Amino acid sequence: MTINRINTITAFVADQDKAKEFYASVLGFAVRADRVVGGNRWLEVVPGGEGTSIVLHKPFPGASAGGLAGVILGSDDVDAAVARLRDAGAEVDGPDELPWGRQATFADPDGNSFVLQAPPAQDWQR
Repeated sequence: MTINRINTITAFVADQDKAKEFYASVLGFAVRADRVVGGNRWLEVVPGGEGTSIVLHKPFPGASAGGLAGVILGSDDVDAAVARLRDAGAEVDGPDELPWGRQATFADPDGNSFVLQAPPAQDWQR
């Protein structure tokens, strides 16, 4: 068995409609799927329309909204992305220059937290 990719990350959210608005309108993610499967709504968004997606799902029993942390999102223009987030009312820390590149942090309305990062310096990855 070989594991060779991450298909989907799940972010638990309290209100899927509110989350959809934030991820689609504020972050500019494409909605890959929005359908009811059994008793659950499968709401899947993806930056740039391809790659690893985020499922915005109601919390499973015993879980709560807002527990996702450490996901790093890439941007070719961190400053413009930060300005857009702030204009939409999001709290953003940064952007800051760090040894591995320019980055900022923010959270969605439920408290799921993300790092927004410019492409890392080429020598950092060696």
